[in-house]
Amino acid sequence: MDTNKGLPAMESHRDLHIWIIENLKMVPVPRRAYRNFFEEHCYIVLHVPQSLKATQGASKDLHYWVGKEASRDAEDAAGSFVQHLQEALGGATVQHREAQGHESACFLSYFRRGIIYRKGGLASGLSHVETNMYNIQRLLHIRGRKHVSAAEVELSWNSFNKGDIFLLDLGRMMIQWNGPKTSIAEKARGLALTRSLQDQERGGRAQIGVVDDEAKATDLMQIMEAVLGCRVGNLHATTPTKSINQLQKPSVRLYHVYEKGKDLVVQELATCPLTQDLLQKEDCYILDQGGFKIYVWQGCMSSLQEKKASFRRALGFIQAKGYPSYTNVEVVNDGTESAAFKQLFQSWSGEQGKNKNPRGIGKLLQVKLDVGKLHSQPELAAQLRMVDDGSGEVEVWCIQDLRRQPVDPKHCGQLCAGSCYLVLYTYWNMGHIQYLLYLWQGLQASAQEIKALSSNAEELDLLYHGALVHEHVTMGSEPPHFLAIFQGQLVVFQGSTAHSGKEQLTSATRLFHMRGTDNHNTWTEEVPARASSLNSSDIFLLVTTGFCYLWFGKGCSGDQREMARTVVTVISKENKEIVLEGQEPPHFWEALGGRAPYPSNKRLPVDMSGFQPRLFECSSQTGHLVLTEVVFFSQEDLDKYDVMLLDTWQEIFLWLGEAASQQKQEVVAWGQEYLRTHPAGRSLATPIVLVKQGHEPPTFTGWFLTWDPYKWTNNQSYEEVVEGSLGAVSAISEITAEINNFQMSRWPVSGRAGPLAQQALKGSEDSSENELALGPKADCGGASTSRSTSTSTSTSTSTSSYPSSPRCVSNGGLPREQLMHQAAEDLPEGVDPAHKEFYLSDSDFQDIFGKSKEEFYSMAKWRQQQQKKQLGFF
Repeated sequence: MDTNKGLPAMESHRDLHIWIIENLKMVPVPRRAYRNFFEEHCYIVLHVPQSLKATQGASKDLHYWVGKEASRDAEDAAGSFVQHLQEALGGATVQHREAQGHESACFLSYFRRGIIYRKGGLASGLSHVETNMYNIQRLLHIRGRKHVSAAEVELSWNSFNKGDIFLLDLGRMMIQWNGPKTSIAEKARGLALTRSLQDQERGGRAQIGVVDDEAKATDLMQIMEAVLGCRVGNLHATTPTKSINQLQKPSVRLYHVYEKGKDLVVQELATCPLTQDLLQKEDCYILDQGGFKIYVWQGCMSSLQEKKASFRRALGFIQAKGYPSYTNVEVVNDGTESAAFKQLFQSWSGEQGKNKNPRGIGKLLQVKLDVGKLHSQPELAAQLRMVDDGSGEVEVWCIQDLRRQPVDPKHCGQLCAGSCYLVLYTYWNMGHIQYLLYLWQGLQASAQEIKALSSNAEELDLLYHGALVHEHVTMGSEPPHFLAIFQGQLVVFQGSTAHSGKEQLTSATRLFHMRGTDNHNTWTEEVPARASSLNSSDIFLLVTTGFCYLWFGKGCSGDQREMARTVVTVISKENKEIVLEGQEPPHFWEALGGRAPYPSNKRLPVDMSGFQPRLFECSSQTGHLVLTEVVFFSQEDLDKYDVMLLDTWQEIFLWLGEAASQQKQEVVAWGQEYLRTHPAGRSLATPIVLVKQGHEPPTFTGWFLTWDPYKWTNNQSYEEVVEGSLGAVSAISEITAEINNFQMSRWPVSGRAGPLAQQALKGSEDSSENELALGPKADCGGASTSRSTSTSTSTSTSTSSYPSSPRCVSNGGLPREQLMHQAAEDLPEGVDPAHKEFYLSDSDFQDIFGKSKEEFYSMAKWRQQQQKKQLGFF
């Protein structure tokens, strides 16, 4: 094995490169075969995101995949090649070890239509997959929801179960059988995989049939039983399709790994929540995500020898812990950590020197808000968390006696910590009216009021025909846009008193904390009236029965002071005495109960620049949230049967597809469970935004590289796809009729097709031999130009098996005069009157029809009939 050669040649415009380890060498896999993996081999997969090539420090992903029947030598060779590639590619590469059936979300995300596990090994010199290959009989077991895989299984009814999808592939005929326990989403994704096989391996020229209900698909079931035999007994119960490992692991442990003499030492350092400063640049660490995944972090100043030993150490750690051998391993370098790795830490600093406010307000100070820019550049709206500049219409309701009561517009910015509110914001975006409904929850609100908040939001949503985007907001964690819609006049009072400026001030002494620099980011909150509540960075208003003090901390800016002078009129109309920090009169401290220590240093902003958005499909298993991540996501990954969770760290978006069966309350509960079980110890007050398909705000769409607002308008349902583009009833009937001619009912009842069934399918086998013999030229033409629409496919491939008889097979064909212009009763014994032309010899057929049998039977059925009439064979 020679791993010292240079980096294999790669096409720069491609993002994905795959090699198979064959005879201990790296052999490139043809692009059309990229999702086929043979169980006896190992593969190397390199992904270079095209959209990130121009980004400085963008990382590549390098995987080595181990088939479940692969030899130890092949695995060792793959590991060596990966190490060599890693050195050639440089440090900005994340390494992964993948095991068949337990691949990482990153790996599975490359294959949108699913991956296919193929039995055995790839014989030397043969192609991975042949286009237009019809000489095939196989049964594929299709599993998964967002990431679909298909594995070859025994061609028998014993392979079936009630909860999965199975594809009987007969070359020219493909029958998808959907278990009675499968969901619409699983059926739709299974059908997408089936259609992709039709395109890639049959050049679009295979007939597809779908069995959703066996009683209603008797023709298709007759074909299946011809191949598989009659089913005896009941189907197996549903087998689990999801591993419990997909549940979010709230427990993570960090280990320091180093060598002491000849011994390898693994020392536990910390458990969750982890902090970034635990990682020292001179060392290497192992991070154990609850046995689900093992990360190896390599400091930029660690030795080359330590880096080379990373995989070996990780595998040793897995063995020592007693974890399964297929446990996923990811090796990350200092500075090129994956998004999944960073989110295991409580905070992660990106570029140094950035000043950011925990609410993202710092960004607003640097950008003059322009509604046009926010609407035409949704990525800007997403980063600023602003659908617009807050100049739209605002309507506010307070939850009182479990019902919503309108708030006087004069006091709409005055909220109480003991209450809950609905705040409806209406704005225009690209010529369309859109709605954003904030569900604001006070920290002192009762459980009953919080429950009533959601039910009243649902009622309001019905009035707007489901067009409202719901954002659940907790007091103290309001997003920037919520502050902007009140134009700096937002004041949160303690308690739950009536909404009147005068009635609010019932207490003898009250203290208000004022923060912000302009109309878009200023808010005021009542805090306990004691000296420890003060902060040198901000401004406070102290209100007593006799006087008001406006206290300016030493660290506040001129813009803050200007905004404070405007806001104080909302709280009190009394004259205010301005007090500078350090020059307070005695009465000021008396009102606060005496002097006490308070924060005097400049408040440092929290840097969240290191976190990247992550997208997950959500489902439920035994009452727990199950997450399936989609890495390198796009709008294509949002399916109408889905519930998707987009985590931007500062907000959680839950996208609800129009055909999803979950209720809104259940979906919001999933978002809350996600935050509660997150290993980084996330704040439960993180805003949760419920977005319905077709009503996505720019703060959501801006996280996607591209977004087509018209994508949903022409969406077909699963039933429409099956019924419209695939439902060639006439073609299936003709296939069934042909098989009936060979008395399928007399075939042996067994797990495999008998001789007559094989004979009925022999025509497609013969045609495949001719097509494969044509070699690369025929394949290139088929792969690039032969894809047809679903409708034309259904007609042109209606004859999935040619007629056959022992007589014509034995003598090489019948004379033309015994077949042309002959009535049915005058034909030789055993000849099918509907297919007289088939019994011609190949040479006679070519002479009479001017084409081969394969060309003739690939034509549309009506063209076949027309030509047969003209030539006397109808």
